[in-house]
Amino acid sequence: MDVLINLFVALHIIGIASLLGGFLTQMKALGAGTARFVPAMLHGALTMLVTGVALVGLNQADGQTVNHMKIGIKLLILVVILALVYVRRDEEKAGKGEFAAVGGLTVANVLIATLWT
Repeated sequence: MDVLINLFVALHIIGIASLLGGFLTQMKALGAGTARFVPAMLHGALTMLVTGVALVGLNQADGQTVNHMKIGIKLLILVVILALVYVRRDEEKAGKGEFAAVGGLTVANVLIATLWT
C-alpha cells in the first residue's frame, strides 16, 4: 500500500509542478498584460484534484489518520483555482488579478500541505 500511496504523492507533485510551472512561465507576459491560462495549468489542477482524492482514500484505507480540516481547506482552494482556470482557459488574455490569484492560491496550497502538521 505504501508504494501505491507514494506513487500518488509523486503524481500529485507533478500536478502541482504543472500548475505552478504554467503560472511561472506566464510571469513575463503578466507584466506586459498578455498572460493567459495555459492548458498545463488546467491539467495540473485536475491532476491535483484526482490524485488528492485518491490519496485521502488510500490513506484512510491504510488506517492512517487524515486531517479532514486541512484536506477540506486544500480542496476549497483547489476548486477556486480550477474554476478560475477552467472559465478563462480559452480567452486570449487573463486579468492580472485573476492570474495573480491563481498563483497565490497555488502557493498557499503548497504551504498548507507542507507546513500544517
